[in-house]
Amino acid sequence: MTESLPVGATGEKTERVTHENTAIKHGSGSLPVYATPAMVALMEGACVNAVAPHLAEGTSTVGIDLKIKHTAATPVGLTVRAVGELVEIDGKRLLFTVKAFDDKEQIGSGTHERFIIAAEKFLQKAEAKKAD
Repeated sequence: MTESLPVGATGEKTERVTHENTAIKHGSGSLPVYATPAMVALMEGACVNAVAPHLAEGTSTVGIDLKIKHTAATPVGLTVRAVGELVEIDGKRLLFTVKAFDDKEQIGSGTHERFIIAAEKFLQKAEAKKAD
């Protein structure tokens, strides 16, 4: 399942900071700056982009752990770019380093762990929760 995944694969994802992704809008703070939950989603998306082209049909990845620091505020109007790099493969477990930058500086960094899953089986298990 991981034969075609290269350690060192990188992915990126960017977004402009708007009022929709501020701490106020996410409910994670009271100031109009880029929200930590938005940065987390951007970092995860960068990791998804790093490995998606290499996954077998019918598989996907799910995030299970994220250890990050959000070290600088970004005001509305600037752009944030996240970069994820695959640094370790252990069976179905994938470990990434993640970094985020705005137009002026690095604003966050950390590690992110994802697992390769069979998409249909994963969704069936999730949907089964509704049956109880």
